[in-house]
Amino acid sequence: MDGFDDLEQAWVARAKRVLPAGGFGNFPPEVILREGRGGRVWDIAGREYVDFLLGSGPMFIGHCHPEVTEAVQQQLARGTTFFANNEHGIALAEAIVEAVPCAEQLRFVGSGTEADLYAMRLARAFRGRDKILKFEGGYHGMSDHGLMSLAPKHLANFPRPVPDSAGIPKSVADDVLVAPFNDLEAVTRLVEQQGEEIAGIIVEPLQRLIPPAPGFLQGLRDLCTKHGLVLIFDEVVTGFRFAYGGAQEYYGVTPDLCTLGKTIGGGFPLAAVAGRADIMAHFDRALVGDAGFLMQVGTLSGNPVAAVAGLKTLEILRRPGAYEGVFATGRALMQGMSAQLAAAGLPAQVVGEPPLFDVVFTDGEVRDYRATLRADRATQAHVNRVLRDGGILKGDSKYYVSTAHESRDVDQTLDAFARAMATLPAG
Repeated sequence: MDGFDDLEQAWVARAKRVLPAGGFGNFPPEVILREGRGGRVWDIAGREYVDFLLGSGPMFIGHCHPEVTEAVQQQLARGTTFFANNEHGIALAEAIVEAVPCAEQLRFVGSGTEADLYAMRLARAFRGRDKILKFEGGYHGMSDHGLMSLAPKHLANFPRPVPDSAGIPKSVADDVLVAPFNDLEAVTRLVEQQGEEIAGIIVEPLQRLIPPAPGFLQGLRDLCTKHGLVLIFDEVVTGFRFAYGGAQEYYGVTPDLCTLGKTIGGGFPLAAVAGRADIMAHFDRALVGDAGFLMQVGTLSGNPVAAVAGLKTLEILRRPGAYEGVFATGRALMQGMSAQLAAAGLPAQVVGEPPLFDVVFTDGEVRDYRATLRADRATQAHVNRVLRDGGILKGDSKYYVSTAHESRDVDQTLDAFARAMATLPAG
C-alpha cells in the first residue's frame, strides 16, 4: 500500500507542475482514476468504488459496455473524424429526432456548453431580440451568458444577474435577466414588464437537483406561447436519462428548443441543439439569407466515433426494462437514505428524481437556489468524505444512477451512508 501511496503522490505532484490547481477543473485533483467497468471505477492505487459520478453523467449505461466498445472499435478502423457528413452521425440525428418531442431538426456540436450557447443565439436570431431570461442557480455551460447567476456568492435583487467568473464583460449583464426557479408569478411579472426585449427563456427542467413545482414548466410553456418567446429546455443532463424522450417526455411539456449532451455521445464528446424546424432554419443560409444566418462550425461536430457510441447507447436504452431498472435502483437508494435520515432525526432530505438526486442537509423546502444556501455544506462535505472512504464515488452534490448499478451497489452505498450518519456529531 505504501507503494501505491507513493505512486499517487507522484502523479499529484506531476499534475501540479503542469495543470493550474493541479487538475482539469472538474473533480478534486487528488482523485486519479485508472479504469471503469460497469457501475464501478478503480483509482491508480487500485481502490475500487461504486461510481455515482459516471464521468459527470455520460456513462448512463456504465463504463466499457461491451456493445459500445465493439461498435467504437469497428469505427476506429474506418476513421476517427472527417469534418464532413457521415452515415453514423446522420443515423444518430434520425434517432434523436424520432425520440425527442421538440426535435424536428438538430445540429451537432462538441460540448454542452456549445449547445447552450447556440440555443441562446438561435433564440436571439429567431426573435431579433437580445435578452435571455434564465433562473438563478441554473447551469447552462461555460459561455459568458451561461455563467451568470449560476452560484452567486453575493445575492442580487432579481432580475439583475451576477457573473460567476472573472473575465466576463460587464456588458453581458445587460442581456441576461434572472428569475427565481419555481416562481411562475415572478417570471410572469418580468415577462410582462420586459417581454418585448426578451428572445427566450432557458431552463433546466430539473434545476441541478430541484424538481419543477407542479405546473411550473407548463406555465413557462404557456407564457412563452402567449408572448412569442422561445422556450429552451437545457437537457444536457436530463436528455435520455429521465425517459427515452428526456425530461420533456417525463414532465409532459414540450419546449421550442432543447440542448442535449452526455448520454447521446456514449462517453465521447458530443452534444446537440435540437428543436423546431423554423428556428433551426437559421443554420441554413439558403433559407434565411445572410442577415438571418447563424454561423456554426465545429471540427469534431458529428464525429463518427462519438456517433456510433451514441447510437449503440440509445439502442440499449430502448430495450425493455432499461429505465425501469434505473428508477428501481434510484428509488431504493433514495428511500434507504430517507429512512436513515429520519431515524437519525437529522434536518435533511433527499432531493431530485431517481436517476439523479442527492441529500440536502436542511429542514426547509428546497424549491430554488436560495433554499440550497441554507444547507449545511460542512456536513455534506463530511458525508462525501466518509462515503469515499467507504468506496462510494460521487460528485459534491449528485448521485448519478446508471443501468449498470446492481443491488450489491445499493447495499454497499446504504451501508456506507449509515457509517457516515454514525460519524456525525450529535445534535
